[in-house]
Parts: sequence; C-alpha cells; structure tokens
Amino acid sequence: MGPTSQGRCVHDSLDIRIDRSGVWYYRGSPIRRKELICLFGSILQRDADGRYMLVTPTEMGPIEVEDAPFLAVEAYVCGEGCEQVLSMRSNVDEIVTVDADHPLRVSTDPETGEPSPYLLLRPGIEARLTRAVFYELVGLGVEETIEGRRRFGVWSAGHFCVLGSLDADS
Repeated sequence: MGPTSQGRCVHDSLDIRIDRSGVWYYRGSPIRRKELICLFGSILQRDADGRYMLVTPTEMGPIEVEDAPFLAVEAYVCGEGCEQVLSMRSNVDEIVTVDADHPLRVSTDPETGEPSPYLLLRPGIEARLTRAVFYELVGLGVEETIEGRRRFGVWSAGHFCVLGSLDADS
C-alpha cells in the first residue's frame, strides 16, 4: 500500500488483469461472477499516464489490461443512411450510442493488416468490437468521400465513422 491520493489509500497492485478476450482475473484465477465484473467495470478509470485504475471513494489501485478493458458484444441499429443510429452493448451491459462523443476507431496491425475496431465508452475507456459485431457494421457500411478521399464506414447519429480507406494510397 502506498501514499494517499485525494484521501484515498493507493495500492501498488490489486493483482487484477483483463486479457484480450475480456476475461477478468484475480490472482491468476478467472472471475466468473458477472455482477462482480460489472461492479469493477463501473469503477474503472484511466489516469493521466494511461494506467487503468479501480477507484472507490476510499481506495484505488492499478490493474493490468492487455488490450481494451471491455468488449462490444451486440449492436443495435435504428434507421438507415445518414439518419441511422447505432448503439452497442458491452460485455458489462453498458449501452452506448455511437456518436461524436462515442466514436468508433479502427487500428490496423502493421504486420498482418488485421483490423481491431474500438468504441469509446467514456473518456479513456474503450470496448473492442467482437468479430461478429464488426462484421455486422461492415455489412451496414457505405462509401463516402471525406476531404477528397474515399472512405468506407457507417453513419450513426449524424456522425460518419470510418472503418477503412478505399483509396490505394492511404
């Protein structure tokens, strides 16, 4: 246990880890109770240094996150075209509408070219889209020209989310 921060006791490590598949572990054992994962997820924050922290009114401590702390496991679609609204449910049952404050982003592995899509749930906290959800979005995708470049993406709440480029040079 370390010094206090804003009246909280700061732990050096809570020995909690979230793997790339979204499985939470405590001391190397999977946490199987969804209610407990939802509780931990509700107090998860990211500090100015990019570390993931569980923060309560009296204590705080870092946890290890291999990729994104959450998964987007289900997509809801309402409307079509640029009037379409997409919402996503995370593996901790947090539902977020994709918009300018909760954008999608796609990171591409430079070695394999494999895309990894993410949704911003709240500041500093993302959910990685499962393959099935990403494929569903690709099925809804349209081509748009943005700043003179052809882009492929989806509309949600009046915001165009780029999933990829259609131009050979970008």
